[in-house]
Amino acid sequence: MEGLEKARKIIDNVSKVIVGKDDKLRLLMVALLTGGHVLLEDVPGTGKTKTARALAKSIGLDFKRVQFTIDLLPSDLTGINYFDRSQDKFVFRKGPLFTNILLADEINRATARTQSSLLECMEEKQVTVDGVTTVLDKPFLVIATQNPIESQGTFPLPEAQLDRFLMMIDMGYPTHEESIEILKRFDTSDPLESLEAVISREDLISMQNEAKKIKVSDNLLDYAARIVEETRNSHETRIGASPRALIAYVAAAKALALLSGRDFCIPDDFKMLAAPVLAHRLSIHSTGFYGENGAYVSKREMAVRVVNSIIETVPCPTEDFKA
Repeated sequence: MEGLEKARKIIDNVSKVIVGKDDKLRLLMVALLTGGHVLLEDVPGTGKTKTARALAKSIGLDFKRVQFTIDLLPSDLTGINYFDRSQDKFVFRKGPLFTNILLADEINRATARTQSSLLECMEEKQVTVDGVTTVLDKPFLVIATQNPIESQGTFPLPEAQLDRFLMMIDMGYPTHEESIEILKRFDTSDPLESLEAVISREDLISMQNEAKKIKVSDNLLDYAARIVEETRNSHETRIGASPRALIAYVAAAKALALLSGRDFCIPDDFKMLAAPVLAHRLSIHSTGFYGENGAYVSKREMAVRVVNSIIETVPCPTEDFKA
């Protein structure tokens, strides 16, 4: 499969910069193949920005980074119409949204007004300024980051905004061995500076089209629908996953099947993606609690537990999916 070989090239190339995160890079590739957006949540310094930059350089895509702050305005993202005296008319100056990969760094530090300016471009892949709509170039991917431990001066993303993200990924700390490898790799230079593209923009679009053709049996469509419906029926949730989540869930499973070298989906594709795709979309009754060992269980962790328990209870179809 051509798509699989190209995906491996991207992952291997990004791995020259990012150490020990192959599982996270695999999820990022799923998002890239489905045209979905990603929310990276973890403490500072875990490689979120470098991962986004390395991904963009590996495909030769245009990349822009915006540091979200409380004084950031919607026009700082979309662009503005300004009066050009030399032309004696208003001219549109494009904002950083006009790119292929946008890194929205610490997205929860901007106000709700600025956050909402991303809704149209994330869903419709277009930007409207002063009544004029401009379609964004393909591919377009938003990789947003947020720090889960700092709450001062932040504005939590509302459910409508979270639902636009295909998945949420926790980067996590490296192991001791990985930490040593990071020190060696960055000892004399930054490998990101010498990173080169391994596929083209046209290759990526071809991969995305290939992922859409992956087969999903009726039994698996029923399985995915039941999982999503159970998120709405759980007594631990106020709001479950939406129909948009179900569509994204199936699309992500197709992409994962492609990355696994198959032209058909199996139940494991849906099991593996359940927490990354569905957990952040759930609204949990509790805001968190301290467990028996004194460790704090966050709202995010509770949502993951709910999704995992649903996976264990929903009957899994058994058949020859290849046939």
